[in-house]
Amino acid sequence: MRTQKNTLSLWMILTFFLISLSACGLEANDNPMISEPESNNLTPMVTSLPQISTPDASPVPPSEDDTLPPKEGMVRSRLTNEWVDADVAATRPIAVMTPNEISAIPHYNLSKASIIYEANVEGRMTRMMAIYEDWDSLDKIGNIRSLRPYFAYWAFEWDAFIVHFGGPFFINDIVDIPTTEHIDGNLNSDSAAFFRSTDRPSPHNAYATGSGLAKVISQKGYSTGFRDLTDDNHFLFTGKSNPNTLSQYNTAARNATYIDMSGCYPLTRCYFEYNEEDGLYYRYQHLTSGTDGPHTDGATGEQLAFKNILVQYVKYEELGEGYLAFQCHDTTRDGWFFTNGKGIHVTWEKTIDYGATTFYDDSGNEIVLNTGKTMICIVEEGNTFTCR
Repeated sequence: MRTQKNTLSLWMILTFFLISLSACGLEANDNPMISEPESNNLTPMVTSLPQISTPDASPVPPSEDDTLPPKEGMVRSRLTNEWVDADVAATRPIAVMTPNEISAIPHYNLSKASIIYEANVEGRMTRMMAIYEDWDSLDKIGNIRSLRPYFAYWAFEWDAFIVHFGGPFFINDIVDIPTTEHIDGNLNSDSAAFFRSTDRPSPHNAYATGSGLAKVISQKGYSTGFRDLTDDNHFLFTGKSNPNTLSQYNTAARNATYIDMSGCYPLTRCYFEYNEEDGLYYRYQHLTSGTDGPHTDGATGEQLAFKNILVQYVKYEELGEGYLAFQCHDTTRDGWFFTNGKGIHVTWEKTIDYGATTFYDDSGNEIVLNTGKTMICIVEEGNTFTCR
C-alpha cells in the first residue's frame, strides 16, 4: 500500500461518507459479471511480472521495443507511460466533464484523452470525465456539461484542473475548497475558455479551447505545475517490450475479447471489442434513440480505443430527483482489470482525497497496467456486465 499525503479536512471526508453509506454489497470473491460462452521515468516500471502460478498458453500480444525515448528529453507520462515531452509531463492535466447521450454526439477530441472515467448520473444517463495531457493546443474540446461531486474526487488523483459548466448545489462545498482548481463555463471570469457552436442547441453545444483554458488558468493564478498533493506515481506500468498478458494468473484470468457494459449503463449500452492485431479494446455504444456502432471522435474520426479497462464497483446512494452519490473513499471493494484479451478480479482502495485509487490482485499485489490509454468504468454495486 502506498503512503498517502496531504488530505483535505476531515469533516469533508466524513460528510461524503455519510451521504454514501448504503448499497447492496458484493462479496470479494463473488463473480457477478462473467458470462461463459528507467531513470527519468515519471511512472514506476516493472521489468518482470510476478508469477502467481504456471502460465497457460495465451496468444502473444503485440510488443515493441520502447525502452529508449524517440527523441532526447522525453520522459514517461504518469497517465499512460508513453514517452512524452518533458514539458508535457510537467504540466497538470485537465479533467473535462463530458455528457454521453444521443444529443451530445459526436464528441470532439475525446480520442486525445489519456484516461476516461464513466459513471451514471441522474436518469441512468452516463457522464464521462476525460483526463487530458498535452491539452493546450486542442481547438475544440467537448462538449462540456456540469460536474458531480464524485468526479471531483477522481480528478483530484491527477491534480487536474476540472473543466465544467456549473452543477447542482451540492457541488458547492467541494468547488469552494481552496485546493479545488476549476474552470466553470457559467462564470463570467472563466468565459474566455469556452465557446458555443451553432450546429446544435444548448446545452449540448458548449466547448473549450486549449488556448482559452491556458489563458483562464493564468488569469486565475493557478500553477500549471504539479502541487505535491498527489501520489507521484499513480499506476504501476510495464513497457511495450514486456507486456502484461495476465497469463501469470493461469485459470484465474478469464477470456475477455468482448466486454458488454449494458447491464451497468442501460442508456449508453457501451461495449468493447478486443483487436488482436494492435492489442487494443475498441469502444462501441448503442445510445437510446441512436444506432449501434463505433464511438468515434468528431474531430479526428478515430474510434476510441484503450489498452487497459478497469471496472470499479462502488457503493452508491440516491439523493433525490435521481441524483447519485458514490463512495469514492473505500477499501477492499471489488473490480475487474482487462488487458490483452484477458481479465482478472481485483479489489481497490482510496483512503484520502488526493490519493490514488489503487487496484490489487487477489494475492494482494498491486496490478501492473500496460503502457497506453485506460478506460475506468465506475459501476454501481449490484449491477452486472458480461464478457467472453
